[in-house]
Amino acid sequence: MAETTYTVEGMTCGHCATSVREEVSELEGVRQVDVDVESGRVTVTSDTPLTTDAVAAAVTEAGYRLVA
Repeated sequence: MAETTYTVEGMTCGHCATSVREEVSELEGVRQVDVDVESGRVTVTSDTPLTTDAVAAAVTEAGYRLVA
């Protein structure tokens, strides 16, 4: 199992968190996605480490931006 925390810019509410959670959850191997809107942190637990590009693409699809 791998757990990685990312920072996402632009989330302001529960709907934002749901959008990001749904998109990132669709990535292969993802087991759990925890979103903290206040801090902008998204913690992803997956079977194997994910590429930052894959997570960034999912976050972008949700309408937000992954901060490096």
